[in-house]
Amino acid sequence: MKALRALPSVDQFLLSEPGRALIAQHGRTEVLAALRARLDETRRAIRAGEAGDGLAAGLAGQVAADLAARAHSRLRPILNLTGTVLHTNLGRAILAEAAIEAATAAMAAPLALEFDLESGGRGQRDDHLRGLLCELTGAEDATIVNNNAAAVLIALNTLGAGREAIVSRGELIEIGGAFRMPDIMTRAGVRLVEVGTTNRTHPHDYEAALGPDTGLILKVHTSNYRIEGFTAEVPAPRLAAIARSAGVPLLNDLGSGSLADLSAFGLRREPTVAEAVAEGAELVSFSGDKLLGGPQAGFLVGRRDLIAAINRNPLKRAVRLDKIRIAALEATLRLYRDPDRLAERLPTLRLLARQQAEIAAQAARLAPEVHRRLAPFSFAAEPCACASQIGSGALPVDTIPSAGLRLTGHGGNAPDRIAAWLRALPRPIVGHIRDGALILDMRCLERDADLLDALPAP
Repeated sequence: MKALRALPSVDQFLLSEPGRALIAQHGRTEVLAALRARLDETRRAIRAGEAGDGLAAGLAGQVAADLAARAHSRLRPILNLTGTVLHTNLGRAILAEAAIEAATAAMAAPLALEFDLESGGRGQRDDHLRGLLCELTGAEDATIVNNNAAAVLIALNTLGAGREAIVSRGELIEIGGAFRMPDIMTRAGVRLVEVGTTNRTHPHDYEAALGPDTGLILKVHTSNYRIEGFTAEVPAPRLAAIARSAGVPLLNDLGSGSLADLSAFGLRREPTVAEAVAEGAELVSFSGDKLLGGPQAGFLVGRRDLIAAINRNPLKRAVRLDKIRIAALEATLRLYRDPDRLAERLPTLRLLARQQAEIAAQAARLAPEVHRRLAPFSFAAEPCACASQIGSGALPVDTIPSAGLRLTGHGGNAPDRIAAWLRALPRPIVGHIRDGALILDMRCLERDADLLDALPAP
């Protein structure tokens, strides 16, 4: 077929100036695969009646576009304007500059990760964080794993495998991704003993369930929901006394967990890790990438002999942290030694502490320019009041007064069209739909230029 002869051969393309440039950028193997796939598609188009000359002229550009798309990471930086500061689907906490610098240094050179520089012998990777965690929480000892679910799993398995774990029915939570506490307990090898009812559990419920097969009592902080109304739960100090009298440990799973009093930043108070330790729990588990503001990790702090037993569990190696996260966590924890400047240095707390007046001024400042850039696409923007939330299960029914931009367009599906258009930008912008509009909450936008640079130029 004559039209097919307009296409270059594989060798001709690879030896051409565009071909050599693509090979220099992507490598011969990648270019060859992309070229063959595009040639096959082009031949099919020509046989279907399209002009061969035009398709041949655009071949180099199409191959270049295909290669660029293949080389583009799916882990793309986005603008989180959802109003959820710790958004699980968007990676939760933004790391502090000190943590980023520490992680970068850890990636660039060998470290004394499990090497004792004084003795020249083998060291323990947990040692880099153990002292800081004990200092900040008041616990005897500490160990670190890759997330809080792993912390609960290994603690249950260590203390209660083949035995019973007592937990209130009102605390049998389901966390993100349909992971349920009863399922985690099953995988840990413990037998679940439910006590009380969904809304009310009393001390005598726990006491009646204790027996020779009891391995531990588990208390779970209901961080991602609230039961209100006719309710009762056993406070941690009372539960710790019950466990102590029975000679079994209490594991208090705080979920998000916080090392700082959130009320100092204008938020409703959450129990701190230090308070949970002081209340008598033998073990306390919490996350590193939520309210603490660090990378993904799970911590267990508490009684020295129990931590030692957990560290001897073969599961520990399967859930341990790498050097990069340990370095970032160490830098993050050090920030808590200076509480007066914590909100200034830790992005999570800095964003949560932003005042509505400041955010409203930013929204008003940005609205005219954003409206001008959206107008050619038949979208409009105006300032609005809105409400932010912490996210990742913390204070689920509490919101924080905020402000943002209300984006509208023509037609009932305009919010979905605007949302899809913003997600398709080179740097995607993600908001939330409410009351017939797409809301861009400005709480997590610290620089005006980040939003303007992400939008098409006027």
